[in-house]
Amino acid sequence: MRDSNREWILAERPEGEPDTDSFELREGERPEPRHGELLVRVRYLSVDPYMRGRMRDGESYAEPWSVGDPMQGAVVGEVVESKSDAYDAGDLVSGNGAWADYSVLDADEVAPVDPSVADLPAYLGVLGMPGRTAYFGLLDVGDPSPGETVVVSGAAGAVGSVVGQIAKLNGCRVIGFAGSDEKVSWLTDDLGFDAGINYKDVDDYRGALDDAAPEGVDVYFDNVGGPITDAVFTKLNLDARVAVCGQIAHYNDEGVPTGPRKLPQLIAPRAKVQGLLVGDYATRFEQASKRLGSWVASGDLEHRETVVDGLENAPDAFLGLFSGDNIGKQVVGVSE
Repeated sequence: MRDSNREWILAERPEGEPDTDSFELREGERPEPRHGELLVRVRYLSVDPYMRGRMRDGESYAEPWSVGDPMQGAVVGEVVESKSDAYDAGDLVSGNGAWADYSVLDADEVAPVDPSVADLPAYLGVLGMPGRTAYFGLLDVGDPSPGETVVVSGAAGAVGSVVGQIAKLNGCRVIGFAGSDEKVSWLTDDLGFDAGINYKDVDDYRGALDDAAPEGVDVYFDNVGGPITDAVFTKLNLDARVAVCGQIAHYNDEGVPTGPRKLPQLIAPRAKVQGLLVGDYATRFEQASKRLGSWVASGDLEHRETVVDGLENAPDAFLGLFSGDNIGKQVVGVSE
């Protein structure tokens, strides 16, 4: 067990796509928990596209980091020292912490982790924030009915892969956009998607959708934005619902992107477009976690994590999100 603590900080605000100069690894003393807190040895930490927004100096749904602040996100780890009656040393928990060897977490804001249900990295993916985002975004915002067609962009990512499987559990036809043949095969062969489209090999997205979704699109779960979304909007059926979860195609844009004007395409189908933030469903997280956990335990919901080993490689893991290096959830293995 390390006596010191390595921690990544935001070294500078990136312009456009970040690179390794945006991060700095510092080493200092291991932190001490105060009353009501836990010192957690981080086993795995999450890297997520939304973190790009926190690197900007501007308004966002997530508070921006200042230069010099620790990089933060969801972590899973082992309690080393407890100043709370709720947890003991040796307990496994998940919560929001630093990209570090050790992180101090508020005991009231962590959740216990059960490794008998799934391996620890799954609690940063299907059994964590991405899984809950998929659950509420599809079922509450998308509101699918059996027999409807659901299209998911970023379908081989942490959120999209769960969205598609829940849609199948609800009796829908599911089409996913992904960025490689390997990812498309995972969607169709392993996860049960009815069709997959490798957007890197297709020039005509509208034509690909005509083939994959000949009866149009009833629910679109958008993680990406850009030309994929432009194409899907032309295929929306009457009373279609669009859940806007992410826009990773634009996260590194320095200006406001322009493209085809989409609003006229919503008039005839009377489609509804709604953004979603998983934090709005916080009072129902337990409900989602129980249902997701039962699906995982029964084998009805499959999951996959791409694990990048070593805290020192956390920035590379984060940057890999924007080049599509991951299949499923991208996590960093810190310690065993």
